[in-house]
Amino acid sequence: MKLIVGLGNPGIEYQFTPHNMGFLAVDRLARDWGVEVRNRQCRALTARTTVGGETVLLAKPETYMNLSGLSVRDLVAENEIAVESDLILIYDELDLPWGTIRVRQRGSSAGHNGMESVIAALGTQEFLRIRVGVAPEQREQGGADYLLSPMRKGQLDVAEQGLEQAAEAVKTILQDGVAAAMNRFNRKPDAEQD
Repeated sequence: MKLIVGLGNPGIEYQFTPHNMGFLAVDRLARDWGVEVRNRQCRALTARTTVGGETVLLAKPETYMNLSGLSVRDLVAENEIAVESDLILIYDELDLPWGTIRVRQRGSSAGHNGMESVIAALGTQEFLRIRVGVAPEQREQGGADYLLSPMRKGQLDVAEQGLEQAAEAVKTILQDGVAAAMNRFNRKPDAEQD
């Protein structure tokens, strides 16, 4: 079984904020796979489906971002998930431009509170993650106020690109493996061509 967790904050006021890109990516996958993320399990909203013959559990922790690890740890334990190979976390990344993603197999939290919580709860950094770019136009605009403010129309439009790429990255991982996803989605944008 694969466990795909999107990080975010529950509540309508947070629904379309940059900090909820993980939730929005899980919603995109659920839509694509024809399921609804509405069952309650381990302090998360979940949906179970089968993709390419493998069971997939989608999850959106309801613990709020800073306590995401509590839900993720319980989901991993209850579903007997092999963290290094079968857990995929999706979350927002202030260090990446809007509309871009990066697939990584391990790493620190880089100051992301949700990831800090997950790493502390699991006791390891060895799990797959997909970071979805939400970098503000002016870097000094970063921080909690920016991440928890509703996205403007222009941001929503470009966020769609990142969400679509995140969903495609998950599908690529499930079908072709992590290396194929990293090769496809971690490329730098092409240099300007004449």
